[in-house]
Amino acid sequence: MKSKKFSQVAMVAFSILGAGIALGAKEPAAVSPPLHLQIDATPINRDGSLPVSYAPVVKRAAASVVNVYSSKKVQQRDMSQLFNDPNFRRFFGQPGQGGEGDGGNGHHPRSSVEQSLGSGVIISTDGYILTNNHVVEGADDVKVKFGQPEREYKATIVGRDPEADVAVLKISATGLAAATLGDSDQLQIGDTVLAVGDPFGVGRTVTHGIVSALGRNINMEAYEDFIQTDAPINPGNSGGALMDSSGR
Repeated sequence: MKSKKFSQVAMVAFSILGAGIALGAKEPAAVSPPLHLQIDATPINRDGSLPVSYAPVVKRAAASVVNVYSSKKVQQRDMSQLFNDPNFRRFFGQPGQGGEGDGGNGHHPRSSVEQSLGSGVIISTDGYILTNNHVVEGADDVKVKFGQPEREYKATIVGRDPEADVAVLKISATGLAAATLGDSDQLQIGDTVLAVGDPFGVGRTVTHGIVSALGRNINMEAYEDFIQTDAPINPGNSGGALMDSSGR
């Protein structure tokens, strides 16, 4: 399962931004002007011959796909009760004899940094980006990378909807290559699709398949109307694009 339907994702993003709210954001967002999305609802040409290569479509459309990196600080579990257990000390001795960062007793909880890598899609020329909520949920720091040569931007979580697993990011940039959104109601089972992501910051990847089913419900999400595809979805592609053969 790659994504919710294109039109539903766009509507969620538009609702978050148009209302000027920041679901889960650290600070209230100011009311933003209406977001102008590039939408093309024209049905694809199903009577044409299959192309020898999708390279021109990928080259044009993949410019809107980005790498999303997020990190958050988490507290490790306090092991003091375990260390004070006589049986533990009998077999393993007294831990933390002046160990670095533990105050000499080995019982102080420590913090660590968890990192998450995913993908995203630029949906406006002035820096709005769609991704999956689970890529940035709870993040203290979010960065976006894309372009040749690669550029890195600090991103702000403008809004997110955990139940739809959609989040909207904003970076300070203009003149970006925004994706053109297709109309998912025009999709048919058997249509060619391309899954594009930028996993782990190593560059874009593209896989190829067809629409295997529409309107799938798997009883795992609050809102379900999935497009099922047999295009391989690689780790790190969460938040990436599922495109039709016209690059929408």
